[in-house]
Amino acid sequence: MDPAAKVPLLASSCGLTEVMHKNIGELSRGYRQRVGLAHSLIHDPEILILDEPTSGLDPNQIIEVRSLIKDIGKTRTVIISTHILSEVEMLCDRVIIISRGKIVADSPTPELRERYGHRATLRAQLSGCDFGELKSGLGKLSGIAGVIPTEGEAGLTACSISIAADTDVRPAFFSLAKEKGWILYEMTIERNSLEDVFRSLTTGGDES
Repeated sequence: MDPAAKVPLLASSCGLTEVMHKNIGELSRGYRQRVGLAHSLIHDPEILILDEPTSGLDPNQIIEVRSLIKDIGKTRTVIISTHILSEVEMLCDRVIIISRGKIVADSPTPELRERYGHRATLRAQLSGCDFGELKSGLGKLSGIAGVIPTEGEAGLTACSISIAADTDVRPAFFSLAKEKGWILYEMTIERNSLEDVFRSLTTGGDES
């Protein structure tokens, strides 16, 4: 390798040009992470393995390092070991989940929730009914696995409704509210996150 050519190229691609005059001990943790990445890329590896690459970084540094990893991933395979599953969703094309030393899931990221997720959550806030009336009415709708009270705005009845992931109960819920004369302030559906899938796969589905 010709250092005169290689070092400036890596410094530029890893966002280090402006700090090249500093000793590494003077750099922030985020910049030290960048130096580590640049060091790993010196010999143009086809595969790069990163263990908790954003651990200990502040929010701005996390965004910068994630952006850098995305750029690196355009030209080579990057394997990330992390427990920050929101980061996995942002960065990874494929996810492997390991529990007790065994692979329990191996799937392209977009397919993972569809393949392994079984529940979605509908959050709602209404007026004109108490929680008992609401739960009783919802119990008559198909596709609902459970209803629990939640904290909502003052004067409103709020709940979290667990539903099958492939079921959309919103039309039936709206019709029920209209029939009962309830006023619907909020109805928001949240599909399973990767955290939900991970918890389900590693706990046997007890926390759905």
